[in-house]
Parts: sequence; C-alpha cells; structure tokens
Amino acid sequence: MEWFRRVKRELKIQRKKDIPNGLWTKCEKCGEIIYKKELERNYWVCVKCQYHFRIGSPQYVKILLDDGKLSEIAADLTSADPLKFRDSKRYPDRVKDAVDRTKMKAAVRVGTGKIESRPLVAAFLDFSFLGGSMGSAVGEKIARAIRRALEKRLPLVIVASSGGARMQEGILSLMQMAKTSALLGQLSEARLPYISVLTHPTTGGVTASFAMLGDVNIAEPGALIGFAGPRVIEQTIGQELPEGFQRTEFLLEHGFVDMIVPRSELKAKVASLLELLSDERG
Repeated sequence: MEWFRRVKRELKIQRKKDIPNGLWTKCEKCGEIIYKKELERNYWVCVKCQYHFRIGSPQYVKILLDDGKLSEIAADLTSADPLKFRDSKRYPDRVKDAVDRTKMKAAVRVGTGKIESRPLVAAFLDFSFLGGSMGSAVGEKIARAIRRALEKRLPLVIVASSGGARMQEGILSLMQMAKTSALLGQLSEARLPYISVLTHPTTGGVTASFAMLGDVNIAEPGALIGFAGPRVIEQTIGQELPEGFQRTEFLLEHGFVDMIVPRSELKAKVASLLELLSDERG
C-alpha cells in the first residue's frame, strides 16, 4: 500500500506490524487511509476525494499567516458566569474543561499578523472550544479585533467555525451579534477591507452576524453554513429540503457566498483580495 511505503521511508521501519499506532487516519468521506504527516502537508485535505477535515485555530493560523505567527490581542480574556447557569454541569466547569483540553482561554484567537507581507488584523474561531460558540468573551475579542483594525487602519480577516451563540449566557450572548455587526459597520464606513472565511460548520448567531458581513465571503468546499440546522428547518416548515441544502456549493449557486476556495489556495486568494480591496479604497 502506498501509505505503508511512505511510512517506511520516513520512519525507516521494515515490517508493517512495527508501525506505531496513531500515524494514519481514515477519511470520513471516502474511507481512504491517509498518513497523518502527508495529511498535514496537504492542508488537512484528503488526497483522494479532497474532503476538508475540520481543523482548529492553530492550523488556520499556520495556513494563513506568514511564518504562522499571530500576535494575540486579549489572549487572557475568558468567560464569566453572569447567569449562574447549570444544566447537567455547571457552566464554569464546562469552560474549565474546554480551557484544559484546548489550552485556549476562549473560543477565538484574535491578533495581528501578516499575509504575504501585508499587515492585518485576524480572528480565528475554534470549534473544539465549546463548539466555537459566541459568548461575551468571544464577542468582546472580535470587537477588540475590529477596533484594532480601525485604530491601525488595517484590513480584517475572520475565519469562522461555530455552532452559534452560547446558550449558557442567554441574552448576553445574543447581544454580541449586534455589537460585532455595529462595529463592522464602522469598519465599512472607514473603507477598510473585511474578508470573512466560512469553514465547517458556521451556523447560528455567528452566521447571523459578523460571519456573513464580509466585503467578500469565502467558503471552504463542503462546509455547512446556515442559521438553524436542516433538521430543525424541515420540522418547522414540514417539507423536505433540497439536496445539499446549506452546503457551500448550494449557497454559492444561490448567491449566499461569493466564492469557494480550497484550503491549499486560501492564503493566496485572501492576499490577492486584500490587495485588490486596499487599492480600490485607497
């Protein structure tokens, strides 16, 4: 098998039974067995069917920013518990578990960096932290990123991956939709470019606010993008939805996103768009 030959070359092993566990993974779409180092070299995209694996904010920082460097803003900002919320578990315990697991303080990283030597402000949501949900901390960090772009007159790029607003914070979470959208209005009035990158999945209150307000909305292939999920919509309207509803290709066809860009081409495309938009706006 080709993957075995690649592993043998890199690890200098002799027999298949000597290969350590955890070196390969299975494509969720086509079932191809992929050597993990090759998957990483291919931007976490299946070499056979081009399925885009879901990845986290550290990987997107590495893919998009020069030298994989993000100078973070408000890195220590984390969620409070204003409503003293508890379901099967206390909300602070859920946040602590997410912090321990991801080594992040909130579901988004924001900061400054460069794309092909062009300085910008960037934000990267991470689905692995409570589903990338937007609570007060996430909304405030996005807001600070927008304010930094306004202050320094820099373009803004946001990579979205989210299940929506964070229910444990109730109306305080929903308020972040209005706050981030209003600040993006100021960014537009200042004629500063904003590019939104929609990855799998981008749903709920994030879709209903900053994620769909880009000057250009880019989507990765096969991503689920929408407000309510397909099952909820079908139950509400009592009808079966079209094939591929809320997937990137369907949304492009119906004008909800501007372009589909494979992950391997994402940095070059964002760089060219920033150059074009910056030149047009002077």
